[in-house]
Amino acid sequence: MPTPILHKESLIPGKTSKMVLDAPQIARKARPGHFVMLRMTPTGERIPLTIADTDAEKGTITIVYLVMGKSTAILEELDTGDSILDVCGPLGHPTHIEKKGTVICVGGGTGIAAMHHIAKGHARAGNKVVGIIGARSKDLLLFEKELKLFVDELLISTDDGSYGHKGLVTDLLRDRLEKDKSVFEVVAVGPVPMMAAVAETTRSFGVKTTVSLNPIMVDGIGMCGACRVSVGGKTKFACVDGPEFDGHEVDFPELRRRLAAYREQEKVSIDDYQLRIAHGN
Repeated sequence: MPTPILHKESLIPGKTSKMVLDAPQIARKARPGHFVMLRMTPTGERIPLTIADTDAEKGTITIVYLVMGKSTAILEELDTGDSILDVCGPLGHPTHIEKKGTVICVGGGTGIAAMHHIAKGHARAGNKVVGIIGARSKDLLLFEKELKLFVDELLISTDDGSYGHKGLVTDLLRDRLEKDKSVFEVVAVGPVPMMAAVAETTRSFGVKTTVSLNPIMVDGIGMCGACRVSVGGKTKFACVDGPEFDGHEVDFPELRRRLAAYREQEKVSIDDYQLRIAHGN
């Protein structure tokens, strides 16, 4: 059954958008860390998106996506009042959350939106939440206002110094870990290089580090094996074993190679789609 789009908002024009979907069954069951699989057309591919927020009473879920390839370009063509053909979820394992003290939640890019849901879960459990978010520049930051509604402290970095600390999220993370010995866990969601850097930063401090992985997925239910990742020397499927894993055990170089495996085909697909759109086909 098609899923209605109740609200669409451009967060970064032409690049990143937010949608609120009418999905009561998913909203009732979804927990921080869960994701959904979307399909926009009968012949289209399925794509995974981590749930950025839920409202069980209203029966809505919020998704945030970066327009990168053909599927997200098609998704971006939809607007408030339209419907997404298929939305399947909640999928994966939810974030393990228990009241233990101080947790640092690190987000980068569109991963900030997914981190938002996890941080909110920790706040509701009674943990002290320190949020760290970063982007290349101020205009590319997401969910700052939303996070400030419930985190105890929000630290911000930009590569160009246009807002907050000039530098990387790992600079702020390292500084905080050196000063605060009460941190029991660091959660990181964002680009693979960022998550890998966070895991390396926390390793010497001996702090548990959880990362949410984003490998290529096809079905999202463990049947195809496309989302396999190596964790602790063992093969795991991110869709059913994750998407969250111990960041100190993840083989990040392998993950980067797998994410790049179809880059040439992805470029051909989006170029062909944009050409057809330009010609009105």
